[in-house]
Amino acid sequence: MSPHHPDPSPGAESERGFAIAVLASGVDADEELAELYELARTSGVTIIGRLVQHRDQPDARTYLGKGKLEELKLAYKDSGAEVLIADDELSPTQQRRIENELETRVIDRTQLILDIFAQHAVSAEGKLQVELAQLDYNLPRMRGMWQHLERLGGGVGTRGPGETQLETDRRMARRRISLLRQRLDGLSRQRDTRRKQRSRSDIPTVALAGYTNVGKSTLLNALTDAQVSVKDRLFETLDPTTRGFIHLGRRYLVTDTVGFVRRLPHQLVEGFAATLEETLVADYVLHVIDASASPERLDEMVAAVNAVLHEIGADDLPIEIIVNKIDMVDPMRRRDLANRFPESLQISAATGEGLAELKTRIADRFADRFVAVDLLVPYDQGAVLSALYALGAPITSREDTAEGVLVRAQLPEREVRRYAPFLVAEAREAAV
Repeated sequence: MSPHHPDPSPGAESERGFAIAVLASGVDADEELAELYELARTSGVTIIGRLVQHRDQPDARTYLGKGKLEELKLAYKDSGAEVLIADDELSPTQQRRIENELETRVIDRTQLILDIFAQHAVSAEGKLQVELAQLDYNLPRMRGMWQHLERLGGGVGTRGPGETQLETDRRMARRRISLLRQRLDGLSRQRDTRRKQRSRSDIPTVALAGYTNVGKSTLLNALTDAQVSVKDRLFETLDPTTRGFIHLGRRYLVTDTVGFVRRLPHQLVEGFAATLEETLVADYVLHVIDASASPERLDEMVAAVNAVLHEIGADDLPIEIIVNKIDMVDPMRRRDLANRFPESLQISAATGEGLAELKTRIADRFADRFVAVDLLVPYDQGAVLSALYALGAPITSREDTAEGVLVRAQLPEREVRRYAPFLVAEAREAAV
């Protein structure tokens, strides 16, 4: 598929878009704009034309220089496009000036990403986060959006000097932002409670991080038999999804997180704290990368993910790179990737290649967290068994004997002392 004419999303009537960008001298426009084309495709827009200006900095007032802006007027009109898309976040001034000059709708990179997030948010929390991010973005731009409402509001309490409708709208937006933050704080506290329950059980937790569309959701499905959507679209996963798998009698949790992109809007880094927090509370992070990306693109993607992990404070966690989509490259590229990431597993979440080795590696990392024990619990101590099951410890066998219930389990190391009175003699001696 050519980067100039990406296919629209299946089943959707595609809008016609025209792309503009200001790039530094020497930057390859095709490579630089490939992600914008993919973002547009995911949002249901087909890019039918573009105009690129090479200069050190965008014009502070009009984004493009004066001459290029005149060139854009003609090119945009001739293209038949319905929307203009900029590959940067435009200031309110830049956006209004371009809209006035071209008399058309202008969308910047941040709005495009917010639109995709709005389409893909599923949970109530995800929808709240999208709304908060959109309000944060739109508040300083409301003068341009609401010029037709800059009039005195009518009705009780608005007579006399009054206030403009614009000021009313801004006040309502700020009030809504405050309300959304309160609701998200409440949901955050609920997540904290769930996390504490997980930490008490000492079940190891692994977070999948990576650039958007590198196959994290496919990997989650392959490891845990989850049913997460794996459509070929950017930001297909917005809400953190945690599922478990059992390997050699032990249970592990895997959390799929939102994909990253270059220049992820700060409104989303803040607004999607739920997903990003799931990365922070993991025991370690699997940074999933795309083997099929070009070497240059791969370097950019890895750098972008590392930058966001650093921004949220997750780079203090153990991080391991996993090379996914290895089925899509030839043997020479496999060797190149092995040299580039010498300690990393090469896997294919789609075909299953390398997944057994990945489960083993995850288990090895947490091998010292569990202790295999045999417990003999008298029948009149049923509360002990209930507590053991509530702990979430893997129970590999259970047998009813004359003395009580004989249980073989994998206990978190810190819990062994708590169950010492019920250890069978051989295990008690070994524990001592």
